[in-house]
Amino acid sequence: MTIAPAPKPWIAAIHAYVPGKAAGADGRPLVKLSANENPLGTSPAAMAAQSKAQVPSLYPDPGSTDLREALGALHGIDPARIVLGTGSDELLNLAAQGYAGQGDEVLFSRFSFAVYDIAARRCGAVPIEAPDKDYGSDVDALLAAVTERTRVVFLANPNNPTGTYLPASEVARLHAGLPADVLFVLDQAYAEYLTAEQDDQGLTLAAAHQNVLVTRTFSKIYGLAGERIGWATGAPGLIDTLNRIRGPFNVTNSGQAMALAAVADQDFVTASRDHNRAERARFAAAIEALGNHGLRAVPSEANFLLVLFEGALSAEAAYNGLAERGYIVRWLPNQGLGHALRITIGTSGQMDAIAAALREMAEAVR
Repeated sequence: MTIAPAPKPWIAAIHAYVPGKAAGADGRPLVKLSANENPLGTSPAAMAAQSKAQVPSLYPDPGSTDLREALGALHGIDPARIVLGTGSDELLNLAAQGYAGQGDEVLFSRFSFAVYDIAARRCGAVPIEAPDKDYGSDVDALLAAVTERTRVVFLANPNNPTGTYLPASEVARLHAGLPADVLFVLDQAYAEYLTAEQDDQGLTLAAAHQNVLVTRTFSKIYGLAGERIGWATGAPGLIDTLNRIRGPFNVTNSGQAMALAAVADQDFVTASRDHNRAERARFAAAIEALGNHGLRAVPSEANFLLVLFEGALSAEAAYNGLAERGYIVRWLPNQGLGHALRITIGTSGQMDAIAAALREMAEAVR
């Protein structure tokens, strides 16, 4: 009998995160609308900054000082209350690791970001799913699921993979209903796609309370997914905890330089937001026009639509049909969404092609 190291049982129970694909089953490159990347690319200012970064033989600033100061100035936050991460994924995992362990519970809504389940199991905690409400987070259901063992509550707003959104009043009600010793993590990966009037006031909550951590990312509207840069803000004690356990040089020289330039180029952010709102509305209307074929879109405030297939055309058939036509989207049967496709909002031409392909397939099976 061969004896080998065995992982902890809670690690063995993890289903590894599956990223959005960029190629078909035959390896053929496809137009990638599966990972919610920015179809406008990256700010020209950020691209220019890449070549000016420090040489790769030198370690980066471990505290990302200049970037924290720029984020603080943009959002009105003390830079000392900001921590950088290797994408917001690292920070979400660190939040669970810092405040939950064996026997504890980590709570989130059904149809939430897949990383929450992984973050809970990674530290030996038990992931708890609260029932959803029309594919979105239900504050009453979340509060009803809180027990004496709850240590962390995750809320994505807007939510991934459904695009749903809770207004500031509901976010505040959820926080107010949580015990003071429960960490409330508000994942705002798609916050920059909201208008100023839609602000859920998460940053204000984080500034005023000891148990609120807000996470954001440069991977979406800033178009820096390949650089893996996220940030979080909260009370000094929360930031101190994350700094103790994060990687010491977790944001690269080029990543810091590009993110710093991206923060300064808010015109690119505005253009990306405007493009997304216009194309998302057009694509939603195209899906609505296919309602008689059993297709409908969940209302979204993010840079994607979750399209439900409730007629003769199945989500799996549509997924394969789009791949055959050169497009890859996200099919999520392992998250209970086998009847849906999450489709990133791309260029105008891409969205027209996707809509036309879905109509063609839907009419073929009518």
